[in-house]
Amino acid sequence: MQWIDTHAHLYSKEFAQDREAMIARSLEAGVHKMLLPNIDEASIPGMLDLEARYPGQCFAMMGLHPCYVTENVKAEMAWVREWLEKRPFIAVGEIGLDFYWDKTFTAQQHQAFREQLEMAKAYRLPVVIHSRESTRECIDDVKALQDGGLSGVFHCFSGTLEEAREVIDLGFYLGIGGVVTFKKSGLDKIVEQIDLQHIVMETDAPYLAPVPYRGKRNESAYIPLIGQMVADVKHLKIEEVAAITSSNAHKLFKSI
Repeated sequence: MQWIDTHAHLYSKEFAQDREAMIARSLEAGVHKMLLPNIDEASIPGMLDLEARYPGQCFAMMGLHPCYVTENVKAEMAWVREWLEKRPFIAVGEIGLDFYWDKTFTAQQHQAFREQLEMAKAYRLPVVIHSRESTRECIDDVKALQDGGLSGVFHCFSGTLEEAREVIDLGFYLGIGGVVTFKKSGLDKIVEQIDLQHIVMETDAPYLAPVPYRGKRNESAYIPLIGQMVADVKHLKIEEVAAITSSNAHKLFKSI
């Protein structure tokens, strides 16, 4: 079986002591491709270094995470655009809205999100959307700009079944990770009713580790645990989950 982790911050400081061993474990677990969402300007060097050291296995995105948007949004969008012009990336991400931690820069978050959606259209790239406590608002922003030129994934999907169907109707995928293994998350009930053709697998490593590692550091090697839960919920063989979700990832991220 071969898996694709469509969302992993493997350049993060949490892996500083054992990054090579962690990636080796992931490859041994059958996770042969790991997609790296960018966070801010400071995260770019480590991300690109990891991609260079693991060609064909680690793939970089470019974008500004909503939690790092500030009043200097114009300058922040300038460096995102400069990088997209400078070299190829597999996606514009991680972008979106986050109303969980801080709403100080809500207007700037919307501005950055919409500008990066437009960049994705211009460069014909998919987007990876962060929508914590903001699924409804993210859907509305995508709807306002969707003219057939937008594609992507709602990473770590946490909305309702109705919102999941709206996301699919927009031509987007649902990113399913460790939260589906949490007993009270309710995500399993949504996954049960969504066709596997609309799902991609992710970890969000080092965050949101699946059971039985919940509360500990997450890593790409745990993708099969998430896949097994999806298989159980949907009464499928795990091999089917690996094959279909990996095919979905290839359709979305065309250059991996």
